[in-house]
Amino acid sequence: MGGLSPDTIVGIDLGTTNSCCAVVVGDGEVRLVPYKGGDYTIPSIFAIDDKGNELVGHDAKRQWQLNPRNTLYATKRLIGRSTRDDVVETVQQSVQYRLHPGSRNDVELDVQGRSFQVQQVAARILAKIRDVASDHLGFKVARAVVTVPAYFTDRQRQAVKEAGRLVDLEVVRIINEPTAASMAYGIGRKLQERVLVYDLGGGTFDVSIIDIRDRVFEVKATGGDIFLGGFDFDEAIIRHVIDDFQGRTGIDLRGDPVAMQRIRDLAERTKIDLSTRADAPFSVPFITMTPQGQPLNLEMRFTRRLLEDLTGKLVDRTLEIVRKVMQDAGAVPEQIDEVMLVGGQTRMPLVQERLSAFFGKAPSKGVHPDEAVAIGAALYAWSLQENSDLRLTLLDVIPMAIGLEAAGGSMHVVLPRNSPIPNARALAATSSIDGQSELAVRIFQGEQAEVAHNELLGEFVFGGVGPAPAGQVRLEVLFEVNVEGILTISASDLDSGKRMTTTLRVTRN
Repeated sequence: MGGLSPDTIVGIDLGTTNSCCAVVVGDGEVRLVPYKGGDYTIPSIFAIDDKGNELVGHDAKRQWQLNPRNTLYATKRLIGRSTRDDVVETVQQSVQYRLHPGSRNDVELDVQGRSFQVQQVAARILAKIRDVASDHLGFKVARAVVTVPAYFTDRQRQAVKEAGRLVDLEVVRIINEPTAASMAYGIGRKLQERVLVYDLGGGTFDVSIIDIRDRVFEVKATGGDIFLGGFDFDEAIIRHVIDDFQGRTGIDLRGDPVAMQRIRDLAERTKIDLSTRADAPFSVPFITMTPQGQPLNLEMRFTRRLLEDLTGKLVDRTLEIVRKVMQDAGAVPEQIDEVMLVGGQTRMPLVQERLSAFFGKAPSKGVHPDEAVAIGAALYAWSLQENSDLRLTLLDVIPMAIGLEAAGGSMHVVLPRNSPIPNARALAATSSIDGQSELAVRIFQGEQAEVAHNELLGEFVFGGVGPAPAGQVRLEVLFEVNVEGILTISASDLDSGKRMTTTLRVTRN
């Protein structure tokens, strides 16, 4: 393919449900990387079969029903999370595989008697994407721009970077999914528009308001919920089906992993069918046995109205976030030129109807909901290459405040939500006791007034403080957030000019 070399940077959309890869060839033409069977997306699923073989993507999905305990899916929801996180308990209740606390205040996953960190699973999915892309392009792909939800914390972004390192894939840059989608929409069109990207994918929801001025993409405000997506719409169907079946038969299917997996597969297919039809059968033959040993079928019908009743509150949650982001950006509906739909769950008619009512016009069909993020990532990747004539300016924001623990456990905000990035902020600090030789600062990210309710990013320890009475040491602590939304911290002694060493003490349970 024209213009490609081993230095080529590909774009990867590492999704909760499906992932996608694209590359720019020739003079700016974007190509999606095909998988066997002609699909452009690969399931973000990892499994180990009974013979110990590791399976990724379509191979893993094919054996999911028969091997649900050892098939890992929706793991992106767990990346960079601590075991104390409420989300972890919620995930455990809705998946068939088992989770346990890891050694780095993180979550580990059990598969066929082995234990995996979440970023190790992400690494295997990235490796599969890289290998398929390498076979397609004719050289080993070594560099990528990888997208993440805009609402990912610093810790989650670091975990995605680590996943790349584990398989020798250089993650050249991390960019936010809605921003990537806006690039897929805007590049080459010489636009002067304000767009709202409504990104409802398999596991996460993001909304960003972005001003596009030809090749300048400026994010005005962003918000989201990294625990809201198509997976939760499926869960609403599953709960209804199980409760209905138990009400009619007295049998609770929750303890049967194979039955649960068969219901999960059909729930997703039924949800998709109901985007184009008013009703659909929900039938799983021989789902279980009666106490007397007679086979039982699961038979019911689903209507679009029932689906909307079961999931309407999820759509309401997305619109509450839209309102908040509009408020943060100081925007009213009339000022939004286009509402862009990204993510498979946006195909649901109710989502489109509610957005049309909110903005007074139908959402744009300007991008492909499943492919826009990978296409935008590939275009941005191309702009970073030396041989490219595409020069882009990306002005993004941090999704949640970054701060440190103040007296009494309150959050002292250093960088507020929606602060532009890259960004840097310096704070004055001093010693609190006589002869203090190191200064420890606990850093948090989140919007709550008390640090206990925010995400602990880590404890940063600055050593080498000169011996002096309390309050006499003059330090400057510098918080720097780069264009990827990743935080680094350093400190300087203002009297000696010495720059302090910075170590991150990973917090343990």
